[in-house]
Amino acid sequence: MHYQNTLNKVHKAALAIENQGNVASYIPELENVNPNHFGVHLATIKNKQFAIGDSEIRFSIQSITKVLALTLAYQIKGGELWERVGVEPSGTPFNSLVQLEYEKGIPRNPFINAGAIVICDILMSLFENPKKDFLDFIRKLAQNENINFDEIIVESEKSTGFRNAALINLMKDFGNIHNDIDAVLDLYFNLCSIKMTCNELANTFLFLANHGVHTITGEKILTKSRTKRINAIMQMCGFYDEAGDFSYKVGLPGKSGVGGGIVAIHPKKYCIVVWSPRLNKKGNSYRGMKFLEWFTTETASSIF
Repeated sequence: MHYQNTLNKVHKAALAIENQGNVASYIPELENVNPNHFGVHLATIKNKQFAIGDSEIRFSIQSITKVLALTLAYQIKGGELWERVGVEPSGTPFNSLVQLEYEKGIPRNPFINAGAIVICDILMSLFENPKKDFLDFIRKLAQNENINFDEIIVESEKSTGFRNAALINLMKDFGNIHNDIDAVLDLYFNLCSIKMTCNELANTFLFLANHGVHTITGEKILTKSRTKRINAIMQMCGFYDEAGDFSYKVGLPGKSGVGGGIVAIHPKKYCIVVWSPRLNKKGNSYRGMKFLEWFTTETASSIF
């Protein structure tokens, strides 16, 4: 497969269309990002690397980090996780309160805000210093000690995080939050603030394309069964209330973030990351969604 030729061709085509949408202005710091950045990186399970555009510029990965938080919690807790968070698509916006109240404080899945907050609460209970331990976990996956939280983004998110505060208080009332609310939210905002490049993200997520095994160290991050389940949740729930559309058009498990990044996995083949900050009305990268649709069409590399 001539991945580089295809990346070049599809990147050129995506640049030719109008870059619609807007950056995530409800988080003030994200509004300052150049909206015209556009980078792609593809890493294969044989550690071959292909890239084009702004693939070496770090950006706020935002909700993409929810997959890694889930992975760390799932490593330790296994199936017990699903007593406190579901695995169903939400069909509602990622910060919706309505569904959460109706379902008595049990979030639909770990990738909507409420679900990721519950995962953070679980990490708070599992680790004495969860921020450090989570950062260590990501650095180990990325094989890079220079990945960090971004304090400016953390403070920016805290200044406008009223809906997340409402979500966690509602879940606390239903008994699904066990730790101090402020401490759990602090962990959540820090996790979302992490900045990585397309290159770093693609290689960090590569274990999900390799039956849960790290392609460089050979360490088993997850069992095959748990890897399959993480990929399945990404397939069904990775794009807020646009997951069905992504599955239909792209045909890969994936996860987006409002920083404009998208990670997609082709099991047993590759991980691809696209970054373009302008978001569509559903909160997903406009150009990134188009790129991945055309890329999987061009390469005939859907999982279906």
